[in-house]
Amino acid sequence: QVQLVESGGGLVQAGGSLRLSCAGSGSIFSINAMGWYRQAPGKQREFIALITSGGTINYADSVKGRFTISRDNAKNTVYLQMNRLKPEATAVYYCYAQTTLVTWGQGTQVTVSS
Repeated sequence: QVQLVESGGGLVQAGGSLRLSCAGSGSIFSINAMGWYRQAPGKQREFIALITSGGTINYADSVKGRFTISRDNAKNTVYLQMNRLKPEATAVYYCYAQTTLVTWGQGTQVTVSS
């Protein structure tokens, strides 16, 4: 099994930046991809970005050019650098890891003030 711990959320003004971290432990060798979703109040969970074990990266159109996903294999950690944040980015951000199952982190709150 894989365990995920997220960190890095917080309050930021519009136009600012935050970096989220997702540290994996457990059966990390079995991870095919890791990524991020977010869920705003009253809305469905929304895909943000993913990075595969082979290094393929995909982004949602809404964040292309402003968000960057990366990984540090030595630390078993995936990052989401978020720049030029908008108030509509306010949400709980969830890290996930895909093996034969999908494991979710506990979520971290990001609040962008206007």
